[in-house]
Amino acid sequence: MAVVAIDQGTTSTRSLLLAKGRAPRVLRAIEHKQIYPQPGWVEHDQEELVGNILLCAEAADDIEAIGIDNQGESCLAWDRETKAAVSPVLVWQDNRTQTAIDRLKAEGAEAVVLERAGLPLDSYFSASKLAWILENNPEARRLAAEGRLCLGTTDAFFLDRLTGHCVTDITTASRTSLMNLASGAWDPDLCALFGVPMDALPQIVPSTGDFGVMQVNGRAVPVAASIVDQQAALYGHGCRAAGDAKITFGTGAFALMVTGAEIHRAPEKGLLPTVAWQKEGEAPVYGLDGGVYSASAAVNWARSLGLFEEFDTINSFDGPSAIERGLAFVPALTGLACPHWDRKARGLWLGMALETTQRDLVQAVLEGVAFRAAEVLTAMNERVAMAGPLSIDGGMAANGYFLQFLADILQRDLAVPQSGELTAMGTARLTAEVIGAVAEETDDVSVVKPRVDLDRHRADFSKAVDLCRSWAPGQA
Repeated sequence: MAVVAIDQGTTSTRSLLLAKGRAPRVLRAIEHKQIYPQPGWVEHDQEELVGNILLCAEAADDIEAIGIDNQGESCLAWDRETKAAVSPVLVWQDNRTQTAIDRLKAEGAEAVVLERAGLPLDSYFSASKLAWILENNPEARRLAAEGRLCLGTTDAFFLDRLTGHCVTDITTASRTSLMNLASGAWDPDLCALFGVPMDALPQIVPSTGDFGVMQVNGRAVPVAASIVDQQAALYGHGCRAAGDAKITFGTGAFALMVTGAEIHRAPEKGLLPTVAWQKEGEAPVYGLDGGVYSASAAVNWARSLGLFEEFDTINSFDGPSAIERGLAFVPALTGLACPHWDRKARGLWLGMALETTQRDLVQAVLEGVAFRAAEVLTAMNERVAMAGPLSIDGGMAANGYFLQFLADILQRDLAVPQSGELTAMGTARLTAEVIGAVAEETDDVSVVKPRVDLDRHRADFSKAVDLCRSWAPGQA
């Protein structure tokens, strides 16, 4: 039995083949354009994404099912009848709706959003983006008046276009700020609050089941799983029991912990209750989510400034850490997510001197991402005790210095799976289970153990975070 998982991510789309008796392998990976029309705006070309999904699917032969994971909060508008998009994809990083978010906060709306959706008011989530499209896109307004408008996250658009099923899975819906977390249904009051017509939204369904069929190489192949990317990664890491946790260091850093049948609300810690997954015919499994906006994005930014050229040159550094020498960097390049939720914060280096080198600055960037991740993970552990080692994946998991520094400040073992495709693996495993081909879990991991105790330096980093949040140019 063979299945293909299509991982449609922020920077690329890739397909992974999972077949009985064979090692999982990536069949095709295709990068797509990042579009920045204005400062704070981030878009993707929806047709490019659909085309890349098809190309990745067509790299496989003789498969029995397909699973697709998606970017999460990225969203768009399209015509219910023609399936043609009438807006670009507004990416989760997009911050164009911050003014609307500030207005809702000033009106005291955050309490109801936290209570019902489990999410803070932030432009990261889809609701304000969908409302912006309707307010600013004449074609979307025309379609709404004619009853033909679809508003939703990218998964619903992909499925509607490729299989004719206009649905979104419950994990993705839980990232919109429009779904009532307790009921698993669209919330009329939240939709009214943001100005998103509920009849334009896709149907919410479990993460596995019948999502229709895709035409792949002349064959009709069923789509059996659809799930948001970070929840797919959680499943790919083998996290199944309450307290199991993972963190993925991609463009941003995203930590997730399984909490089981119970919804854990921890707004005082900046943590977000969410749906981890829901299998067809079963109750939802819940989780706790915490994110860092800039992880690999901060490292790539440092590279674009000319601070280093090749990634293998920043895997080790001589001497003490940057923070031990009084040098710190806060990676708030697009604001701060959990536990601060401050979009106005900005990136900051502190402690530079005449002897500070380019390598010192890069070392501080790596440490800053680790410190931010530690803030999130510590908040999680205080709410629900973390079980065993912390599982890690993503591009930065290949950096030995970064991993050791993170282990040292957390004072916890890190488990690093040798497979670098945990998001796609989670989607593939969910897909395989639907067709009765349960994939064996792998124990092929390396473990990074703490060597020294750097926990004491967290207080210094917290001071740096306070400074980056207080930076407000133009104000007295």
